[in-house]
Amino acid sequence: MVNFNKNTPLADRIRPEKLEDFLGQDEIVGEGKLLRQAITADRLPSIILWGPPGSGKTTLAFIIAKQTKSEFVRFSAVTSGVKDLKEVIKRAEESKRLGRNTILFIDEIHRWNKAQQDALLPHVEKGTVVLIGATTENPSFEVRGALLSRCRVLVLKQLGSENIVEIINRALKDKRDGLGNFGIKMDKKSIDALSQMSNGDARVALNVLEYASSISKKITFDIVKEAFQKSYLFYDKNGEEHYNIISALHKSMRGSDPDGALYWLARMLEAGEDPLYVARRIVRFASEDIGLANSRALEQAVAAYNACHFIGMPECNVILAQAVVYMAKCEKSNDLYTAYGKAAGDVKEYGNLPVPLHIRNAETDLMKDLGYGKGYKYSPNYGYKEKQEYLPEELKGKKYLENEKLKAKS
Repeated sequence: MVNFNKNTPLADRIRPEKLEDFLGQDEIVGEGKLLRQAITADRLPSIILWGPPGSGKTTLAFIIAKQTKSEFVRFSAVTSGVKDLKEVIKRAEESKRLGRNTILFIDEIHRWNKAQQDALLPHVEKGTVVLIGATTENPSFEVRGALLSRCRVLVLKQLGSENIVEIINRALKDKRDGLGNFGIKMDKKSIDALSQMSNGDARVALNVLEYASSISKKITFDIVKEAFQKSYLFYDKNGEEHYNIISALHKSMRGSDPDGALYWLARMLEAGEDPLYVARRIVRFASEDIGLANSRALEQAVAAYNACHFIGMPECNVILAQAVVYMAKCEKSNDLYTAYGKAAGDVKEYGNLPVPLHIRNAETDLMKDLGYGKGYKYSPNYGYKEKQEYLPEELKGKKYLENEKLKAKS
């Protein structure tokens, strides 16, 4: 049994050690599933565990470590590199000569760059190590194709609130490493509230529970909220507050208030919001509220998204700060947004209006005979000043973009 010190987080202290206690992932480790059979038979293939935070990726790896006779080595892609890998491989080769396999668990494998993943590839290919990689990001984009082809990708789903409730109850009753010996009481309303606020993340739920238990032995709904605010700035990613804050960010940029935009950005990021979600909203804003008033805004927004995807949190916080301040300071125009809305309205009202014959392509002789392309004026021949209709007959002369003088500024 692992000896935990008093500073070990609750989430690590009560981590289950048997598949029977592993919750919410029956699709991959339920009775009769191939992975469960492979774990039981100690014949594990190299796998990539892909799932949201707190869904059990690390826990499943530790359960495998408990049940396997293989050497189990864990290191984080954040803190370990090729030098560390070489030492692991050297020991693994020696173990293999002695008839013992090595399982290498790499947490956050998506943070390893191309060179680091390439260094691992031949050892997975030869079977020197069995790889367990854990990632919150889509492995199709973040894991090298050659390495991915030698692994089985297993998708862990977000835990349901009923799973979180059971995990909380286990922690309250556990007398070995949990809170069972400390007289902590928590009513059903508070447990249900914490399970909802945790958004399927078991670690968040247990961290908040641990903090709440340090405030009072009788945990109420108000204490849960206080603990959540102190630990995670009370921010439900799927709840009303999520939409309130992204709305506040959007309106601050629209109102050209960079200070307000920075504050609401910080509220989201410091509470653990996905930076790519924020970046996507900025991309949308660049066209909806700035549009042709400054065509560089979209370039800046897309660049911010790519940079966030490249380096992740926490380093990308200043990139998003740059983007929201830029958007706030830009000249604004919603002409494109309203013009598209009008065009979409006509599509819904008039249905599938036929394309005017003169702007259809005449691909065959029959089409030519039917008048396809007849009378079309080739714009370059007229200095791009030709007068001809491009809308269906029913919409002839319609103007969606009312400001005809609006040009893209850069």
